[in-house]
Amino acid sequence: MKTVAEIQQAIMELPSAQYTELVEWLYERVEGDWDEWDRQIEEDAAAGRLDFFKEKVEQAARDGTLGYL
Repeated sequence: MKTVAEIQQAIMELPSAQYTELVEWLYERVEGDWDEWDRQIEEDAAAGRLDFFKEKVEQAARDGTLGYL
């Protein structure tokens, strides 16, 4: 198996068209990961595993310590 450094070097040596093809493929992979992460978050929320976030936000709002993004 190649090391990350070897893969990085190989990517740097790709012709422009192949580099573009690789970037598009990676983007599609990441987009698929986002869909899976969204599914997991929805599942966790429905199961109540994220309720502690809501409780923390509500407490911060009551304490006046809720910051703005």
